[in-house]
Amino acid sequence: MRGAQFSRFGDPAEVIGIVDMPDPGPPGPDEVTVRMIAVPVSPSDLLKMSGRYGADPATLPMTPGAEGIGRVVAAGSDVRNVAVGDLVWSPAERSWRQLVQGPARGLIPLPGHGDPLQLAMGRANPLTMWLIATRYVDLRPGDWIIQNAANSACGRRLIGLARDAGWRTVNVVRRADLVDELAGAGGDVVLVDGEDLDGRMLAATGGQQPRLAIDAVSGTATGRLAACVEPGGTVVNYGLLSGEPMIVPAREALFRDVRIRGFWYTPWVQTAPLEEVEQAFRFVAEKVAAGRLDTPVEAVYPLEEVRAAVAHAAREGRRGKIMLRLADG
Repeated sequence: MRGAQFSRFGDPAEVIGIVDMPDPGPPGPDEVTVRMIAVPVSPSDLLKMSGRYGADPATLPMTPGAEGIGRVVAAGSDVRNVAVGDLVWSPAERSWRQLVQGPARGLIPLPGHGDPLQLAMGRANPLTMWLIATRYVDLRPGDWIIQNAANSACGRRLIGLARDAGWRTVNVVRRADLVDELAGAGGDVVLVDGEDLDGRMLAATGGQQPRLAIDAVSGTATGRLAACVEPGGTVVNYGLLSGEPMIVPAREALFRDVRIRGFWYTPWVQTAPLEEVEQAFRFVAEKVAAGRLDTPVEAVYPLEEVRAAVAHAAREGRRGKIMLRLADG
């Protein structure tokens, strides 16, 4: 089979390439083998290739990819939750390859009526945002959430989830040309990041402070979000788009009791009770298939053009996700 791989860290478009890989062989009793159809190019993939996100040199060479969709082509003897022919999410990471083999734990047959490209990026991003929104703060209808990188796939998914749950969102972006776009997508308030973010937010919300902030950027952006939440509020970080450590002024923790938490999707999938995982997967799959959480797609590349896809994903000013197509659905 063919797959994407990098053997050193550096400019993602320079270090990634296509290689021949051995087929995975028959799945174990609790495993499935999936022929991949489509995978997204995510910020975490670019960070891994550049050596700035959870990638240890000892693990090289490495295949990127945290998610995607495909069809089950083989199932182990103990697998009951999915069957050969089912459309499913990737059973393992490193999904930029034609065949992915991994545990069947938690997999569900995906709805056949959904857009395959939306389903391909329909697990990690919306589920990350749903879990963050429901695990750390007991949000009630009408409560505010503030998030940065609001034009990202995760950010757009949060806007949709909040709309359905009755929460209101303050959406922080880096460029003024995104304000009208995200307001049209359902964002209640859209602000450009920068100085006096907390003051501008208070003016826009009528003096109401969010109980929860969701941070994808890190660096000084984390501190700006911390200044926005109410005393005793919570900031949850799930990304480091800036490539910098979180910087939060001590006064936020000392005098306003703001809590800083971190969330990583992968350990949750591996350790949460099976019933909870399957229930969460069904929840987001139905919303994605129904078009409630759509994210714009800017371009789709075949696997063999992975370098062009990665270069496109790294461009400033993109208006949508970059996808890799590995096979027909």
